[in-house]
Amino acid sequence: VIPLYTPECGQCKFCLSGLYSSLWQSCDELRGGMDASQYKDYVLVMLFIKYVSDKYAGQPFSPIIIPEGATFSDMIQMKGKSDIGDQINKKIIEPLRDENKLTGMPDFNDKVKLGEGKEMVDRLTNLISIFQKPELDFSKNKADGDDILGDAYEYLMRHFATESGKSKGQFYTPAEVSRVMASIIGIHATATTASTSVYDPTCGSGSLLLKVATVATTKVSLFGQEKDATTAGLAKMNMILHNNPSADTQQGNTLADPKFKKDGQLTQFDFVVANPPFSDKRWENGLTLPNDEFDRFQNFGIPPSKNGDYAYLLHIIASLKRNGKGAIILPHGVLFRGNAESTIRQNLIKKGLIKGIIGLPANLFYGTGIPACLILIDKENAPTRKGIFMIDAGKGFAKDGNKNRLREQDIRKITDTFNQELEIAGFSRMVSVTEIAENDFNLNIPRYIDNQEKEDIQDIAAHLQGGIPIADIEDLSDYWQVYPNLKKALFEPLRAGYMQPLVKKDNLKDTIFAHKEFVAFSGEMETVFDKWKTESVKLLTNLTIGNKPKTVITNLSENLLARYANKPLVNKYNIYQHLMLYANETMEDDIYLISVDGWKAETYRVLVEKAAKKKGGKSTLIDKGWSCDLVPKDLITNRYFKSDLEKIANLESEKENLQSQITELQEEHNGEDGHFSELEKITKTTVKKQLRITNEELRANKTDAELKAKVAVFKQYLLLQDNLAKANKNIKIAIQTLDDLAYAKYPTLTETEIKTLVIHGEWMKTINEAVQGEIDQVSQRLTNRIKELINRYDTPLPTLEAETKALEAKVMAHLTQMGFL
Repeated sequence: VIPLYTPECGQCKFCLSGLYSSLWQSCDELRGGMDASQYKDYVLVMLFIKYVSDKYAGQPFSPIIIPEGATFSDMIQMKGKSDIGDQINKKIIEPLRDENKLTGMPDFNDKVKLGEGKEMVDRLTNLISIFQKPELDFSKNKADGDDILGDAYEYLMRHFATESGKSKGQFYTPAEVSRVMASIIGIHATATTASTSVYDPTCGSGSLLLKVATVATTKVSLFGQEKDATTAGLAKMNMILHNNPSADTQQGNTLADPKFKKDGQLTQFDFVVANPPFSDKRWENGLTLPNDEFDRFQNFGIPPSKNGDYAYLLHIIASLKRNGKGAIILPHGVLFRGNAESTIRQNLIKKGLIKGIIGLPANLFYGTGIPACLILIDKENAPTRKGIFMIDAGKGFAKDGNKNRLREQDIRKITDTFNQELEIAGFSRMVSVTEIAENDFNLNIPRYIDNQEKEDIQDIAAHLQGGIPIADIEDLSDYWQVYPNLKKALFEPLRAGYMQPLVKKDNLKDTIFAHKEFVAFSGEMETVFDKWKTESVKLLTNLTIGNKPKTVITNLSENLLARYANKPLVNKYNIYQHLMLYANETMEDDIYLISVDGWKAETYRVLVEKAAKKKGGKSTLIDKGWSCDLVPKDLITNRYFKSDLEKIANLESEKENLQSQITELQEEHNGEDGHFSELEKITKTTVKKQLRITNEELRANKTDAELKAKVAVFKQYLLLQDNLAKANKNIKIAIQTLDDLAYAKYPTLTETEIKTLVIHGEWMKTINEAVQGEIDQVSQRLTNRIKELINRYDTPLPTLEAETKALEAKVMAHLTQMGFL
């Protein structure tokens, strides 16, 4: 069941969620005949053909040549044809491939993957129909500067990698990791030009290269090589989709046959990034060792024959200019493994080539579950390097199905910490080369950064004599710096080294919340948010058609981080996460809508397509009401129709009361001797039938009190059911009335009203609630810890022993009284 839109809305809303829905539906057409690593090729090629046809067909000086007769419109004419697969190959795929030197294009006439005869015809026809949907009309995408299509491509690649399994995810580097690499490699702080070169020797589908390009201050030149022919083809298409048609991506084995050479030597680049296959056991294939013709291993050492991690790292170093910088993703083992790798590592450190190391969480990558690390290479400052900056980011992630993912707050904390070389206890540290040498050039991060949580030690004396150890109380020193007098209100001295609570556990939260220092801190935090809100509302109010949603979100988030920087007790990255989570889920889509249509609140009918009951029959459309993308219905009803909402709430309350009375009546009279006991099932119909029977019995015996009581119960039940039916009817009428009122209100909304509804009633309200929840957790953590300490030492051992003896005496007395002793 897929939402459709009627012409009433004038033009389809082009938003990420609608695009994703349509693309994923296309995947459904192909599942079954092949796995994700194969059907991704068909879906992504269809996406490519549709996009370039919409954007560039008939356009002079377009970045891609679209031969006559090879557009998506021409493909539509092939729907239902018995030779549809062959026609797509010959008239669409081959001309596009040959004119643009594309590789790895899938076979649309593959009977094994797509089925034979009518099965293939139906599958390809349905696939084309999905890409005909108005949500995928890229000619109307006015926000392409924010790379909607690029986002959609990444969405598909991530899901394809997830479905492909352990051995098939090598074509995709998680976007979050790519963003980290792009942000720390140093290109953002470089005055780039068109001649600035970025190279990826194992580029896969090109996502990592593209992420680096987005961080550069100007357009840069991209170069990549990929061993797998099909994936190399995806990389070329990906570059075009991301408006980098001049990117040079080649197919071939980078180590054995590097494509980028000059005068018999490797071409050198300004920046190099890579996510090579982990622990490649076949890296030597095609090489003649020990005499590598490009001298990549000279002065470092040759990697072990069954592990090529350092082979790729040394290739990067050889491919960097004298002042070049690089970043590579490798398994953690490269930091501490011995023998040949130990020698290479020692030489790298002594030459000052390693700028930094970042330990990442386990299970981030689709090809493996092992933890990986980022190694940053910096040739420019190598001669004077005295240390290596290390980050242990292994604990910062969120679960996402069976994989882990870096959150926005994790990405930002890593990049801020690395770029500013901030030393944070348990997270980051500049480690001198001298210290590393003392550890035999072992770079295993836990040797240098202790990220273990402090052990919560039990105090024996407190268990024996009572009281809370002062050491435990002082561990909350961050709180006492903000609330210096609150500690005095909560504790008093008991004996040397121990204190006792002044407040009962049940009153603890109220005492903390009511304390003047806590109230003052809460007020300060409200002021911080209000200042950010004032500036943000001004920015958002001025949004117009053509705005750049990602830029808007960046401005909002940067300001929020700055506002909460250095504020006590509050983690600015947690605050940042709330904003970014909401932005990614809702707000950015809304801003996209504004960038396309402006501040318009247009409603549209929502129709769903229901498949035909019989094979070959026609599907039907079902009207599911109406909706509005930018201004949800509840914003209108909450602001303009509160009395109608209250009426519905009262009716719902009345309905719940009636349902409760019916339940109570059934429970009261449903026992073995109850009035409903003769009924197999209690319904309005069965009770009516039983009432008629009971009335007949009563006419024959008019004085039978039991029958009279039974009739009364049945009548009461039926009355309650009638009233419930009326309540349901009234609710339905009230809801429809409110729906009609809201629907009629939309055309009357002014732009100012729309801005107020969206900015204040939706965006700021949601963000404020999330931030306030984070601030509330400050007091909750303090409350919980104090309560935990009180509970731990509340009853010392002597008291427990006395209580035990008292209970034993009581039991013995009972046993004596009963004659057992």
